[in-house]
Amino acid sequence: MLLPKQYHFLFCIFFYVLNIFAQDKGKAVPFNQIISDIEKQHQVSFNYLEDNIAGLSLNPPKKSLSLEQKLQYLSRVTHLSFENIDNKFINVFKSENETQTICGYVFSALDKKPIEDANINVSGKIHITTDSNGYFEFSKRDRNTLLISHIGFSSKRITTANQDSKNCIQLFLEPEVTELKEIKANAILASGISKNADGAFEIKPKKFGILPGLIEPDALQTMQQIPGVNSIDESVASINVRGGTHDQNLFLWNGIRMFQTGHFFGLISVFNPNLAHTISIYKNGSSAFFGESVSSVVDISSTPETVEKNSFSAGINMINADIYAKYNLSKKSYIEFSARKSITDFLETPTYKEYFNKVFQNTTITDFSQAQDIDYKSDKKFGFYDATFKYAQKIGNKDQIVLDLITIQDNLEVFQSATVYNINKSENSVLRQQNYGGNLSWKRNWNSFNTTKINLYNSAYELLGNQKTSITDQVAVQENTVNNNGINLENQHILNSKFSLNDGYQFNEIGVTNLERVSNPDFYRKVKDVLRTHAFIVEGKYNDTLNRLYFKVGTRINYIEKFKKTIIEPRVQFNYGINKNLNLELLGELKSQSAQQIIDLQKDYFGIEKRRWIVADDSIIPIQRSRQISLSLLYKKNDWLIDLENFYKKVNGITTSSQGFQNQLEFVRTTGDYEVFGTEFLIQKKFNNFLTWFSYTYNNNNYHFPDYEFSTFPNNFKLAHTLSWAVMYEKNNFKIALGTKWSSGRPKTSPDVSQIDLSDPILVYNKPNNTNLHVFSQVNLSTTYKWESDNGIQYKIGISILNILNRKNEISEYYRIASLTNSIEEVETFSLQRTPNLSFRVSF
Repeated sequence: MLLPKQYHFLFCIFFYVLNIFAQDKGKAVPFNQIISDIEKQHQVSFNYLEDNIAGLSLNPPKKSLSLEQKLQYLSRVTHLSFENIDNKFINVFKSENETQTICGYVFSALDKKPIEDANINVSGKIHITTDSNGYFEFSKRDRNTLLISHIGFSSKRITTANQDSKNCIQLFLEPEVTELKEIKANAILASGISKNADGAFEIKPKKFGILPGLIEPDALQTMQQIPGVNSIDESVASINVRGGTHDQNLFLWNGIRMFQTGHFFGLISVFNPNLAHTISIYKNGSSAFFGESVSSVVDISSTPETVEKNSFSAGINMINADIYAKYNLSKKSYIEFSARKSITDFLETPTYKEYFNKVFQNTTITDFSQAQDIDYKSDKKFGFYDATFKYAQKIGNKDQIVLDLITIQDNLEVFQSATVYNINKSENSVLRQQNYGGNLSWKRNWNSFNTTKINLYNSAYELLGNQKTSITDQVAVQENTVNNNGINLENQHILNSKFSLNDGYQFNEIGVTNLERVSNPDFYRKVKDVLRTHAFIVEGKYNDTLNRLYFKVGTRINYIEKFKKTIIEPRVQFNYGINKNLNLELLGELKSQSAQQIIDLQKDYFGIEKRRWIVADDSIIPIQRSRQISLSLLYKKNDWLIDLENFYKKVNGITTSSQGFQNQLEFVRTTGDYEVFGTEFLIQKKFNNFLTWFSYTYNNNNYHFPDYEFSTFPNNFKLAHTLSWAVMYEKNNFKIALGTKWSSGRPKTSPDVSQIDLSDPILVYNKPNNTNLHVFSQVNLSTTYKWESDNGIQYKIGISILNILNRKNEISEYYRIASLTNSIEEVETFSLQRTPNLSFRVSF
């Protein structure tokens, strides 16, 4: 008789279950041998504590059973728990009524492979390591803190308070790839100044030693000590790098382009020297992420590399007073504030008087009273200030947001009056120069290999001049404004410890407005131009310090919307250590610039700040483009340092109005280029507490204006020979420096007397820049001393003297027709006379 179908089904289930739990009859086998046989048959790995299986023997399960069936059998017989992870790993631990354990696996986040011999510190008391499968386990407590570490990986800390003992933890460690430190030539020129493998000079103001004439680490004054960097008129607003004009340099403060760089019309830097953390100066071979300059790059960052404690400092010298404060809001956020203001509003120090005489000589302000000594009155008000603010916030372990703000302003008001032959003459002049800027940046470390940084920035500059004359009842207003904003995106990809790749995108918009308004007769002109540029950047870097090899190559692709023009700018930096003492460096770059400064009239803005910003129109005002290459050898041994560099540089698209001509080319409008090649040499020796160095620069710098009758002649900023020497002594908290500068005179153009009718003179010149001024020579001294009180407050006093020998150095000379005598007049401008300065600072 056939059984019903349901009985057939139950009958099969019975024998199936019976088969599962049926065992081979025979001798008991040690547990570790049983699981070893299972590992071989099913290609799995068992993880367990020896104490849990010690002395355990049983009949092995049938080989014909599946893996899961065998685990069920072993669990029933041994009262152990078995956790199957993807049929690869089997965790063995005691049941919950036994001693509970925590288990886990440690894997690499990069390739998901197990990490063997990873160190695991349990609550600072138990130390265990992972096996070949990355497995570990330990006895569970109420709360365990694990610190997992392994060479080559970033450490990780977790808490296992609520961890289920049946489910193993899976931990992934991020590989730790640390870029090797770049080769640096430390203590070049002074402590706190070094030269990187990429050719940049790096200044750390907080580690700054001392230089002749400087008692504060002023960025723009300091960079003039670097061979190849000069200022022909002692102004930080007229810095010439390898023959270029000041506007051809890119000045960045925390990612914000600064269009005003000097207070007191160039005698003082606008960047607070007590604030900056790192200043990088590139004469050549700058990163492809730097655009809008055909000469040098000065990149100032006030963001510290490491977390710093709360601090406050205040100081005063014979020109200005300042304060600085940093306060940590939490472990992940802080604010930073600095402010500086001139003291000239209520005190005229000897330093101020020397500065004032130097700046305003041969201007409309000092010319007003010329040949007039009757009832002359003058009232001058001058002042400046700058302030910065930073807010930094870390979000989690991967993100950081930083907000930077800066404001700068200079104000000059001059009222002059005189009575001549019962005629009252008065003039009221107002000049204001200001620059505001802001930058918001977000940085995210996705992992140890990839970082993204985005920043939004804005920079607004204004130069306003207002002049009122009583006799003609004329009011003249001139205004130059610049509004620059944009967005930068930069990604960094670290491929390994030696090679990294950066890529990014930048959008830049610059708008320039020039306004002129005159009454009696009425005249009004306002011109506004806007340029928008898109830039795509890719840059790769190879840095192998073991083999002393550094190589960086990048390309910047600019697209200018208005002109529908694409400009490709490759950059290269190569540094090779021939041996441990000798380095070879090759730098090269192609760059472009769409904004520049011009001088329409030498009397613009009362003859003080004559330059105004304009943007290129791709015709009359072309886009400036440069190409430069340099080759240098750097030798270091036994505290000797020798640096020899040869370079070639050419800049196309310059205009005569941007070069400051005061000869027959002052009113000529044409375009051309300048070409310069030269040599820069530095030798330095450090012994005991002394550091001394000598530098020499030679450059042959010439203009080419093909449409002008004299197509080739010397550049206005040509200093064929420049020598500098300094010696510094530093011991404990006392520092002193003595140094001298010497340079051949800058070019000038003399009048052709043979062709001038002295009875009715009209200026006729010889060939442009046919002769030179007298040599420039100056000796400077500075010294500082720092001490600390018992309560931890630090005090610092500094004394400097510029031009100790009080030499009368001529820095400019030109000719004009004197209105009173109707004769040719030679106008000379001189450098600072002997100028002392004294500073005092307190910090805590």
